[in-house]
Amino acid sequence: MRMPRTIAVLLCTAALTATTSACSGATAPKTAGGAGFEVTPLSPPAQGPLDSFTWSLYAEPYTLDYALAYDYPPNTVLANVCEQLMRVTPDMRIEPGLAVKYDRPDPLTLVYTLRPGVKFHDGTTMTADDVVASLQRQMDPATGSPWGSAFKNVKAVEKTGPLEVTLRLTKPDVLLHELMAASPGTVESAATLAKAGKDYGTPAGKVNCTGPYSLDTWSQGTEITLKKHGAYWDPRLAPKSDTVKFTFVEDVAARTNAFLSGTADGGYMVAPATIGQLRSGNKGSVLFGPNTAASNLAVLDFGGPLGDLKVREALSLALDRKNIVKAAAGGIGVPAKAPAARGAWALAPEKTAALHDSLPEPGYDLGAAKKLVQEAGATGRKITLVTSTIAPEISVVANAVQAAGKEIGLDVELKSVAPEAYSSIFVDPNARAGLDLVITNGYDNTPDPLEFYQYLRSGDFGNYGNWTNAEYDAAFDRANAEPDAAKRAELTAELQRIAMRELPVIPLYEAPYMVFLGKRVTGAPTGIAQLYYPWAATIGAPAK
Repeated sequence: MRMPRTIAVLLCTAALTATTSACSGATAPKTAGGAGFEVTPLSPPAQGPLDSFTWSLYAEPYTLDYALAYDYPPNTVLANVCEQLMRVTPDMRIEPGLAVKYDRPDPLTLVYTLRPGVKFHDGTTMTADDVVASLQRQMDPATGSPWGSAFKNVKAVEKTGPLEVTLRLTKPDVLLHELMAASPGTVESAATLAKAGKDYGTPAGKVNCTGPYSLDTWSQGTEITLKKHGAYWDPRLAPKSDTVKFTFVEDVAARTNAFLSGTADGGYMVAPATIGQLRSGNKGSVLFGPNTAASNLAVLDFGGPLGDLKVREALSLALDRKNIVKAAAGGIGVPAKAPAARGAWALAPEKTAALHDSLPEPGYDLGAAKKLVQEAGATGRKITLVTSTIAPEISVVANAVQAAGKEIGLDVELKSVAPEAYSSIFVDPNARAGLDLVITNGYDNTPDPLEFYQYLRSGDFGNYGNWTNAEYDAAFDRANAEPDAAKRAELTAELQRIAMRELPVIPLYEAPYMVFLGKRVTGAPTGIAQLYYPWAATIGAPAK
């Protein structure tokens, strides 16, 4: 749950209709009714190779250290360089990755059999020692990994064979295995980690993983280049392009011009406000893909006015979400029914309609909201909402929240911070001081809605406001101990119910993932799976 991440199934509602096994069961996409777009997991496949292509990021990665990567820019690069024990695919399945198989001999043991003959970029062969070192580094407090809480139930990570690693748990933890398909399951060379030390993942250090591309150069402030890994183990994902160059353009207008001029061949996270310009420019296509993210308001301080549930309920009732979708998402989206997006309900898609779609539409009632504020004795009290230029939609949502607060008697003050300071809120508790609310884009890294709801557990790294609820924590433990996906979905629905009743986060809206592809490239996955799937390997030239 952060401004920067989830991986699941297509966002498909009455307004956003896609047809996959998670929706109607058909295979071809459908245009969303009246919205003028399609949601598909893949762009048309590449028909030929490319020497190189240029990809635009909306910001420079702050790290290429897999243990510290917790945002779109670093994960977009690392998805092609580093790999995990398991893999999330564009059609939202979890399949074997660097582990050829896994076993759960009992609820407290996970055993991974590693793929033989996998080569790191320096030509050395991956062993169980590399996996142990990589996972133990995530657990080491000295690393400062935001993923450390994923390992909270791990007692030991052991080499139990030349190509076998065993995780021993203190209590059942289904999510831990699923997260082996995301950053927590990343494997780096143990020798490289030891040699690089504190320089690892920085422009001064090296990254030596197993992906289809290796890190070639990182010219800080300018570009990152990747080159094809000739000894890559998976022929299905052999790179179609020899090199990939990443450029960093924070200004939305400048990034749009880069797309239209051909300076950049493509990029994810297209600003909704630019869709019309990109479409009319006739220099490429804007494609809409599967997303598991929802825009939410996360409460950062339960000691202030928002510590009163009535105030949280009032603010939620005062939000005109349909107009927020129009203004912030270009009309491409729907009001969110719950903190975790519909796209997060992927592992048991047959349960999605009953457990998510049946939720009521979010209410909008200024009169009732104003009354709740009065009952709470909160009329005129100040709430500080942090905002930033990091993304245009943040300012739009912030202004809407401020206006809604004024309508019901709350003094919502906007505090604007630099993009890097905004990102710090999600990794540094000290950066949250004096703030009541932050706009997040919460997403899972696995196709399981339970992953999103783990971030509301007491003490979790992603629980930014330190909300605590004993009923919720007990319900989470029950769900996380259930290996059957359908049964676990039922248990996750209880977490969803508590979260909607208590509103530690206030749902706003959902929108599809977006990618721009210029005319000289195709083959990219369109959805949020690109954060871990080696998307650049499938990009090549379109048919002539």
